[in-house]
Amino acid sequence: MRIVVPAGGIGGARFLRGLKATLGIVAGQDSDSTITVIGNTGDDITLFGLRVCPDLDTVMYTLGGGINEDQGWGRDDESFTVKEELLAYGMQPDWFGLGDRDVATHIVRSQMLAAGYPLSAVTEALCDRWRPGVRLIPMTDDQVETHVVVEEGGKRRALHFQEWWIRHRAALPALSIVGVGADEARPAPGVLEAIREADAVLLPPSNPVVSIGSILGVAGIREALEQAVVVGVSPIIGDAPVRGMADACLTAIGVETSARAVAEHYGPRLLDGWLVDEADAGAEADGIEVVSRPLYMSGPKATADIARAALDLALDLKERRG
Repeated sequence: MRIVVPAGGIGGARFLRGLKATLGIVAGQDSDSTITVIGNTGDDITLFGLRVCPDLDTVMYTLGGGINEDQGWGRDDESFTVKEELLAYGMQPDWFGLGDRDVATHIVRSQMLAAGYPLSAVTEALCDRWRPGVRLIPMTDDQVETHVVVEEGGKRRALHFQEWWIRHRAALPALSIVGVGADEARPAPGVLEAIREADAVLLPPSNPVVSIGSILGVAGIREALEQAVVVGVSPIIGDAPVRGMADACLTAIGVETSARAVAEHYGPRLLDGWLVDEADAGAEADGIEVVSRPLYMSGPKATADIARAALDLALDLKERRG
């Protein structure tokens, strides 16, 4: 069975870990199932001369056993000597801290990119160490960065998404969210082929605007997904994000923070099925099969059960579609 998961951030990474568990996928062992992850790169940023890919690394570390479980991002057993030395030199930005272990990943990535390797090849090389048990492909080898337009003191300015998210905690109302470079970007090698060959595509409870939305913004990806059987898991429970500040992103694009509204934002051409929490039972979206079940990823078993439910719905819809 071939499964494709467009993913970004903590929710996507933890969902993938549950999906691996329910399929019995273990790194280094043969399995009847394969998972291809299309990773969001809209959050990518260059800091201190290093190219940082937060969502790719969160997936890689989580599935490879190196994540800081308490945070859900960054390396476990981390230290911050380099960060402290940069601060002593007065280097900016001071709101984004890179851990010492994490810096090594970014150095390898940046050197390989400077040598001319595409991001997809770099990501494959990094995964050779971490052995995440999935094929992790960036959404594009082209540079795409999500920027947020805000207004302060009567003046409009654009911030990199990371500054808006981390430094300002999304407290500055966003006037718009723009994927800079998305118009010219093309899918990375293997992305469209994986979608075309997939038995099921699962959208995890990642941010629908700046994670899944960024992936869908790359030319050809949404169109390919519209030809596949796609089941999504709502990132909204009871009119609030499960974690993070997805509500601020939804407000910026004029979408209500509710499970129903997010399903309608994706639309029936993309979504065939939609899992919502029991708190949102009764939510309906025209042209989309909506199923309710507990969606809190409170532990490994609960997360695996959610992934299994999404996969079962996708396979059922595929069989009915014929």
